[in-house]
Amino acid sequence: MLVAGTAYAVVNAQAQTETVNEAESSQPVGDTWITTKVKSKLLAHSETEGTEIDVDTLNGVVHLSGALGSQAEIDKAVEIARSTEGVVDVDASGLTVSIADTEHPGE
Repeated sequence: MLVAGTAYAVVNAQAQTETVNEAESSQPVGDTWITTKVKSKLLAHSETEGTEIDVDTLNGVVHLSGALGSQAEIDKAVEIARSTEGVVDVDASGLTVSIADTEHPGE
């Protein structure tokens, strides 16, 4: 009887731990996944300089920041982020056109 009670306690404790871990990590894992997916898509796209764009996600809202070469690149980055599964909204207020790139193209 003691062995059966101990086995039940171990199984029950494991089930509770798994439930708690899932509840604690559900949102951050989602945001982390979205951030990783957006960064990957930006890096893979020829019209965006993905390494120049910082991507952060909070509650499904993607925040983009960095300096890009043109407004067209900014627009493309926003489009790519918006098309990513799980994205609720995109805040691109941190994206700017780099003055150095517009004053001296090709350098």
